Amino acid sequence: MKNVSIRRLKPADGHDIGEIYAAITQGPIEADFKRIVEDQAGKPEDASFVAEYEGRVVGYMISSILTGIFGIKKSAWIAMMGVHPKFMGQGIGEKLAQELFRFARGQGLGDVYTSVRWDSTDLLSFCKTIGFDRSNFINLIRRL
Repeated sequence: MKNVSIRRLKPADGHDIGEIYAAITQGPIEADFKRIVEDQAGKPEDASFVAEYEGRVVGYMISSILTGIFGIKKSAWIAMMGVHPKFMGQGIGEKLAQELFRFARGQGLGDVYTSVRWDSTDLLSFCKTIGFDRSNFINLIRRL
């Protein structure tokens, strides 16, 4: 999609990202969602980006640069990503990912990690399309 620009995340993007998240999940935005996004933008290890179309945020990729995670080298980790449903399938997610990959290489990193639900076939397919493969991690959960 032409006329889409990618830029670094700003604290003021929290509201727009919350609206995209709600449109994707078709549910309410959790009370602290906007604060989490705003906090992320202010961190020195932030590696997050948004996609803008005609001055409107239409996609996001919330990522961090982390060191010392379970014995692996310093790497980038994608925590959240999304494209507004009206703009899906137009290459915006790929543009966001490519910007993160470029940024991570510029930081001297060799790996980018993320975690995807096994039943989220559309997101799994997207991740494979942009070059992700299985890692050495196994996701664990303890229900409380």
